[in-house]
Amino acid sequence: MTTSTPPVTLDDVRDAAARLKGVAHRTPVLRSRTLDGLVGAEVLLKCENFQRVGAFKFRGAYNTASRLTPGQLARGIATYSSGNHAQAVALAARELGTTAVIVMPDDAPASKRAATEGYGAEIVTYDRYTGDRVALAEALAAERGLTVIPPYEHPHVIAGQGTAALELLEEVGELDALITPVGGGGLIAGSATAAKGLHPHVRVIGVEPEAGDDTKRSLEAGRRVSIPVPHTIADGQALYTPGELTFSVNRRLVDGITLVSDDEIRAAMRFAFERLKIVVEPSGATPLAALLSGRVERLPRRIGVIVSGGNIDADRFTRLCGNAG
Repeated sequence: MTTSTPPVTLDDVRDAAARLKGVAHRTPVLRSRTLDGLVGAEVLLKCENFQRVGAFKFRGAYNTASRLTPGQLARGIATYSSGNHAQAVALAARELGTTAVIVMPDDAPASKRAATEGYGAEIVTYDRYTGDRVALAEALAAERGLTVIPPYEHPHVIAGQGTAALELLEEVGELDALITPVGGGGLIAGSATAAKGLHPHVRVIGVEPEAGDDTKRSLEAGRRVSIPVPHTIADGQALYTPGELTFSVNRRLVDGITLVSDDEIRAAMRFAFERLKIVVEPSGATPLAALLSGRVERLPRRIGVIVSGGNIDADRFTRLCGNAG
């Protein structure tokens, strides 16, 4: 009889947490009686919008980059990202004394591109609807001798992302459910590894925008499914297929995927601003949107939510939230 070894374990997440101690922020957990009353459950928000670079992505990027050899660091690192992972790799490179080249879509939010450049990274742009960002990054890496740190397809990236859930569970104890956004699948894979490693009976629920339901379709089909590149305000979730590595984790550990509309995301962003007094970007607001819109089936009693990021400029925030219900 053969057994399959998981690509990421609870021990890997704990090891990442030790590596990140004193480098990444231990982000706050917020509560709101108003939110609890509207949802009908106890909701605990792990606010990664207060993480360095404004999103959870710094955890995985630094955990991975910090393990590179001196020779690899001397040559530099590269990645591809619509914004948050780009900033995370750029900052990790700066912290570790190396350089970063980032492949970004030409329609990436201007604030995310500016922040990435502000950390000292070189930006190379492409058209997300016709270009292949992975091929472009790998070609640049081969030409320049760079090491690619992918946004989610790496065990150290997944383990790093799981430290947010690990911190949440260490602080608040056992949960009935943990809800996270789903893009390429790294956050939910790491979160599920941590949560189910500590509490095997916790439900792990992912949330995708309706236009970008590639992970939901893939889980239902039992294999990775590709869709057209989605048009959604949740730019961090505008992916056409789950990662191979992340899907191998998520098909074992994730209990379900819920979808939300762009209008529901806008309403959740506005609620977070007006009632919780926090700024959340569209991708980070999808779990809150799922709860406020009543889309979570068999609503559990005690729910943890990973608010994945808050990187959005004032003009775009105003445009998106000005007419939210």
